[in-house]
Amino acid sequence: MSDGPAARRGPGEEPWVGVRPFSIKTKLGALVVIAVLITTGLSVIAVRTQTELRFITVFSMIATLLITQFVAHSLTAPLDEMNAVARSISQGDYTRRARDNRRDELGDLAETINLMADELEAQDQQRKELVANVSHELRTPIAGLRAVLENVVDGIAEADPETMRTALKQTERLGRLVETLLDLSRLDNGVVPLRMRRFEVWPYLSGVLKEANMVASARGGMASGSGSHTRTDVHLHLDVSPPELTAHADPERIHQVVANLIDNAIKHSPAHGRVTVKARRGPYPESLELEVLDEGPGIPKSEWHKVFERFNRGAVRRPHGPGSDGGTGLGLAIARWAVDLHGGRIGVAESERGCRILVTLPGQPSVQS
Repeated sequence: MSDGPAARRGPGEEPWVGVRPFSIKTKLGALVVIAVLITTGLSVIAVRTQTELRFITVFSMIATLLITQFVAHSLTAPLDEMNAVARSISQGDYTRRARDNRRDELGDLAETINLMADELEAQDQQRKELVANVSHELRTPIAGLRAVLENVVDGIAEADPETMRTALKQTERLGRLVETLLDLSRLDNGVVPLRMRRFEVWPYLSGVLKEANMVASARGGMASGSGSHTRTDVHLHLDVSPPELTAHADPERIHQVVANLIDNAIKHSPAHGRVTVKARRGPYPESLELEVLDEGPGIPKSEWHKVFERFNRGAVRRPHGPGSDGGTGLGLAIARWAVDLHGGRIGVAESERGCRILVTLPGQPSVQS
């Protein structure tokens, strides 16, 4: 891979367009000037030496053609190379790169092609990982459901309410996974509209926490899915200051964010741990800062940039609390996309203990501007 400017430039950045001392326009202009100087010089020599004009014309044409051939080769050779790289990319080979050590328009084009190859290679890798992870996640509940039904069909187990509840749990887990993938697909495609409105933060978050506790109680012992934890030994605490705090956002999308963050915090909490949800006024009118803090093992700083990637479950040796299956690894990815839809920010913040996720929502854009 090239270690030139294209390799150092991030996605979305424009190619280097500074002063080009050796641009193609400059080279072509220099070619014309040199051709004129050669012809003029040979004409002067012909006049002084009384050489026939036809010889001077032949010499001038030969010299001009040689110089033109040299310049043309310097322009077409990189184009041939970039054409070969583009052909390799179209065939699925993203390993080839064009040399981008030129300081002209062709150098910019080579940088752009290399950047495109980098992005396509990353997307291809993400696609392969997505297919592998989705296949793995779907296989687990399907295998469990099949085992239960096979036992019933073979007469090993009776079709009693307890057996049917086990099959229902696997079916519901499969349904939650499919629903989560559908939510993520909608967010990716930008088909989820925002319905912004003003709401009071305390009663809203209090309802989200109560719902989380009710879901955990109703699904105790069931395999978890994104946004629906199953542990009842973790205490949820709400801290809103000031109590009359209001925010301007889409309550349904923010519910997804908070529910998934709570779900993730509970899964990583120790037995009888505590998860705290804090809400504070942001820097702008009706903007909001949310924190979700747990008492788990925390996240190594080297892993902070991977936290919100799809199907990421962390690198902690035992990241999940008792009774947790670790979920699908999609909850935090959905939370990030929901925050991005609002134009806000979400990330891991410094914490003395456990993991602390900080969310900032901008409020009303018209007021900020």
